[in-house]
Amino acid sequence: MNKLMTSAAAMAFALTGFAQEAADSAKTEPKGFVFTDVITIPSTSVKDQNKSGTCWSFAGTGFIEDAVRKFKGDSLDLSEMFTVRQCYLDKARRYVRLQGKGNVSQGGSIVDVAYVMKNYGAIPEEVYAGLNYGEPKHDHNELSNVITAYMSAVNRSSKTSTAWEKGFEGILDAYLGEVPETFEYNGKTYTPKSYAESLGLDFDDFVPLTSFTHHPYWKPFALEVCDNWLWEQYYNVPLDVMKQIIDNALEQGYTINWAADVSEKGFKWNDGYAVLPAKKSEADLQGTELSRWVALSDADREKEAFSFSGPADLVEVKVTPEERQRMFDNHETTDDHGMVIVGTATDQLGNKFYKVKNSWDTNQVYKGYFYVSEPYLLGKTMSFMVHKNAIPKDVKKKLGLK
Repeated sequence: MNKLMTSAAAMAFALTGFAQEAADSAKTEPKGFVFTDVITIPSTSVKDQNKSGTCWSFAGTGFIEDAVRKFKGDSLDLSEMFTVRQCYLDKARRYVRLQGKGNVSQGGSIVDVAYVMKNYGAIPEEVYAGLNYGEPKHDHNELSNVITAYMSAVNRSSKTSTAWEKGFEGILDAYLGEVPETFEYNGKTYTPKSYAESLGLDFDDFVPLTSFTHHPYWKPFALEVCDNWLWEQYYNVPLDVMKQIIDNALEQGYTINWAADVSEKGFKWNDGYAVLPAKKSEADLQGTELSRWVALSDADREKEAFSFSGPADLVEVKVTPEERQRMFDNHETTDDHGMVIVGTATDQLGNKFYKVKNSWDTNQVYKGYFYVSEPYLLGKTMSFMVHKNAIPKDVKKKLGLK
């Protein structure tokens, strides 16, 4: 996800701002909205990515933990930074092969965690925390700057040496720690690969999906976002089918690995919700409201164009496939952030919302969770991943999935 992270530095600053804002203005009451949970799927605890652009790993890891919990009943805490470390290394290899044109930033996608666990394994958090640089919480500002400088130097060489990869691994070892060849956990000895196998999952069963009109429906395509560095194929489905899959997954007790835009004016993280308000104009007003509107400055008018006090006076965008595509193509919808959808809810007027687990600590009104309106989900979902058994049978058949 790349909006929380247009670049490595931008991501760090963005997350610092979000974390500080949350800490400074933690709330005890929601503003204007009252939510009642309808479906709440058991999920592992809220984590804190802190000053790192690794939301994708926290979301993907939590999603995998939830799958283990569903199928085996075990509640695990897996290492996000083992996955991050391996992705850094694989990104760097591609960067060199692409002569500096690849992505070697902090960002990643919804497919990355399953990719690492399938190919390299997994490690419990208590064995590999990735905090090897004197900080109690994740802070990748310095690491990201070092990686950028090092890989730029490698790319400037007229001929790539045989030493660059060893040097790069040295950087990762220094900041995140060396990966153990074997480790003891719960009285057993594992390698990362054998531990991932012990989770009892087939990582090929996790299916990435999206919904856009610039590619044919019902066929996979490589989603054109910078953090899809694996060039992974995502199944493209119609918008109504996207919603059908998400709703069916939640009804069947599966959580969802969710990538979405969080830069919207209706994304009110500290207030515990995200909505997609339609922009007001003079045509929507009359009487004294219109008189006051025309007297506003351009800046104040732009600010009030998206204002609302709660569900009673909120009018949201009616999202169509065409509108969704327009927002993607003009960069109104960007690849920002990874989270986990864990359920559904309604507000006090009966409007449907989706309950989302975030990775920005627990110092907010809903202790690390928030609620997303249906229009927001339809308009601002970049992609999502579900277990193949969470997909309705007729949809799965049409996608050619077994």
